[in-house]
Amino acid sequence: MVRHHLSGLPLSQLHRLKQRIRSYVGFRKAVASFQKTHFADLCSEKCFTSYTSACCGREGIITFFADVVVNVLLSTHEEIDGLLDILDTDTGGLNCVYLNKTGCLWRAKPIVCEMFLCEHAKNLVLDNNKALKSQWETFRRRERRYTWPTRPVLFDELEDYFIGAGFDSPLMYLHRSPGLLRLKARHGLGNAKAPK
Repeated sequence: MVRHHLSGLPLSQLHRLKQRIRSYVGFRKAVASFQKTHFADLCSEKCFTSYTSACCGREGIITFFADVVVNVLLSTHEEIDGLLDILDTDTGGLNCVYLNKTGCLWRAKPIVCEMFLCEHAKNLVLDNNKALKSQWETFRRRERRYTWPTRPVLFDELEDYFIGAGFDSPLMYLHRSPGLLRLKARHGLGNAKAPK
């Protein structure tokens, strides 16, 4: 749905959407670099290669609609085809459907995945390094600027854009989640009613 809609947009409108996510993409690159530098070896050794990863378990993945939009905006047609093929051939299992032998198949994986650190990893890397712990806490605060609707945020804006274009999805949590709707209402943000 997202790919089909975006492929029909005039280039100027597509460019505006890409410009709108630019600071978020910069944030994601910074987080990915931090994760790669400080956690990649540990996480690969502890969980990924042993298939015991809680963060990549099928039931632990929460994907926001905005995650899909951002990923489609950043991905090639071939990458999106690959994701759709995986969904068409999924036979179940314990691991995330998007996880293969080289890692996550998303160009920009869901924010919940990017920002997850298990207790073991946090204890080992962050607890004895105040500078790294502070940097991680700064990333957590920055994440909320895009996802936490106590003020206008990118994730809500992207959902609004697609709702305005006539689309609906169960992944539109900022317009469907009772908890997020209450949060928005408490902060006086728009019409914070659950869709019918």
